[in-house]
Amino acid sequence: GLDGILGLVRALRTDASGRLRGQVVDAMTTNETLWFRDAHPFESLEQTVIPELIDARRTTRTLDIWCAAASTGQEPYTIAMVLKERFPQLAGWKVRILGTDISPSALERARKGVYSQMEMGRGMPAKYMVKYFTRAGVDWQINPDIRAMVEFKLFNLAGTWPPMGPFDLIFVRNVLIYFNQETKAQIVNRAEKNLKRDGYLLLGSTESLLNVQTNLDRVQHGKTTCYRPKSA
Repeated sequence: GLDGILGLVRALRTDASGRLRGQVVDAMTTNETLWFRDAHPFESLEQTVIPELIDARRTTRTLDIWCAAASTGQEPYTIAMVLKERFPQLAGWKVRILGTDISPSALERARKGVYSQMEMGRGMPAKYMVKYFTRAGVDWQINPDIRAMVEFKLFNLAGTWPPMGPFDLIFVRNVLIYFNQETKAQIVNRAEKNLKRDGYLLLGSTESLLNVQTNLDRVQHGKTTCYRPKSA
């Protein structure tokens, strides 16, 4: 019912409800994701990062993790399953996993935790599928105990950041490639301010902090490049 792109822009500027804006965001964002994406970051979590954080948090018994650009939930749920599977000593700890994304429809799907057979076939190990999912007709539903470990919120990385940290571990993976250099630097610097002094920042396999001024050191764990505050 609009008279072209200019009509759409005018409608967006007067869209008090935000409904049209959400539809445009959904149409324009890339929600590409899969389970255990790139594999090696999650191996590093199991072998080095999480054991180190557990040792450092023995007195507080808390662990705070943020997955930015969480899409339909595969990444934060993967982390939740890794923690459940590999670190039984976290039982009784206060573990918070926050997943954020700019797409309302992606977040709605993430909260439901229902995935098609095709989506399950993209990286999900059979042992995890059998242990942490149940059949829901032709789809698969993630079990309530894993779903309860993750909280999902609408969030624009390029917008205003509300108080939300600090975090022990921040995933900003496979999203910085969509921003120009100035916005990328702004996002990284804001993420750094929300990272605990001995926390970890993980980017996507094709992303780096080249030409970005930070107070972060590059740390290599096997094939995984991590970033930590210089104070660590």
